[in-house]
This record gives sequence, structure tokens and C-alpha cells, in this order.
Amino acid sequence: GQQVPTGTQIGNGVRIAGTTRTFTTGTLLQTGNSLNMAIQGDGFFQITNPNGGNLYTRDGTFSLNSSNQLVTADGYAVNLAMTFPTDTMSITIGTDGTVSVTTASSPTTSTQVGKLTLTRFPNNAGLAAQAQNLFAQTPASGTPQTVTPGLLGSGQLIGGSLEQSNVNVV
Repeated sequence: GQQVPTGTQIGNGVRIAGTTRTFTTGTLLQTGNSLNMAIQGDGFFQITNPNGGNLYTRDGTFSLNSSNQLVTADGYAVNLAMTFPTDTMSITIGTDGTVSVTTASSPTTSTQVGKLTLTRFPNNAGLAAQAQNLFAQTPASGTPQTVTPGLLGSGQLIGGSLEQSNVNVV
């Protein structure tokens, strides 16, 4: 019942009009786990879901499954199928995606077992959110482009690290 000089209406409340996703790099956390990978810059890891379709994530929490293949925490295969030798002693991930191992049978020689790529989109905000930090391509995201990490505007891979949240609730 009071008059307000600026014409403000009181008591109408607030509501969320929309949410915006930003895919800027969060703070990197050193984990010491050689299979953990962070993307410093633009890009996504390509993941194969159980139905054979492609999904995309920035979550680099990877491990080896029972077949010694690189998978996500939920067991989805990482883009390029690579199998690690059963006697692998150490794994090194280069900033360009090169994956090398040393084995018990050859402990002084580093052998390349594969090369990870990143996927870029013309409009990251157009990706459709799925469960478990995964995203799907949509017409709004544009056509995915597979690139070598560090080239054509993509980020570099940082092995032994994970990207922390970049969320700003304000």
C-alpha cells in the first residue's frame, strides 16, 4: 500500500529466465593419475555410447577397462579405440594427444599406442546436455570438427590433471 517513487512493484518474486553454459577452461587440478586428462582451451573428447552413437565431454576422468581400453568413468569408450599392453608400466599423454607407454618387457623404450583427438563445434552453447557430463550434437551446435589438440584453435591436453568446475552462479 505504500507509494514508491521509482514505480517499483513489490512482491512479484523472481524466476529463472534461462541458463547459459560456458565452456571456458576451469582451474586445472594435478591428480598424479596418468590417465586423467584436462583440455586447456577449446574442445571436447569424443565418446562412444553403448548404442554406438557419439557424445562429447570435457570430463577427462579416464581409466582402463578389463580389455585394457581407455574408457570414461561410466565405461564408455573414448573416441579412438586404443588398447594398452597388459604389461604397461607407465603412460604418458602429450599435449598433442600422443599416448605413449613403457612396458615391463621394454622398460627403457617408450612406444606410441595411439593419438587422441579433440572435437570442436561452431557453437558450443548449442550442444544438448545429456547425463554424466556428456553432450550431444544438435543442429544449433553445428557440424563437429575433429582436430589434433593444439591445432586449429583447439586446446592442448594436460595429462595427469583434471579440469575443475568453471561455474559462476551469479
